Amino acid sequence: MTDQPDLQASNVVVDLREYRSSKDPLPVTFDRRELDAILWVYGRMVGEGAWRDYAIDHMRDRAVFSIFKRSGEMPLYRIEKDPKLAAKQGAYSVINQHGTILKRGHELKQVLKVFDKVLRLVET
Repeated sequence: MTDQPDLQASNVVVDLREYRSSKDPLPVTFDRRELDAILWVYGRMVGEGAWRDYAIDHMRDRAVFSIFKRSGEMPLYRIEKDPKLAAKQGAYSVINQHGTILKRGHELKQVLKVFDKVLRLVET
């Protein structure tokens, strides 16, 4: 028995960037344009008094923007970005507190239209 390393294993060259990405993939995030669109809707709803707090989670498989009425409660809505669904139903979705998907699509601005108010006729 010798203490020499196995020559066959020492001849392998591994790209460090490739190795790191396979071991620990980067989390999914919202880019600046996506955050601008979400925060524009969020700011409007805060101004109306409907929402008061938010949280952003970046996970391996999705990014989530959670919207709260009060910070100690379950989120009223979750805006999710799931890249695995981009080729199918669309990467973006709005989900209510019961887990029902209110709207899903390929473009975030179209999905966020679920928060637009419908005009109603008011009799005076």
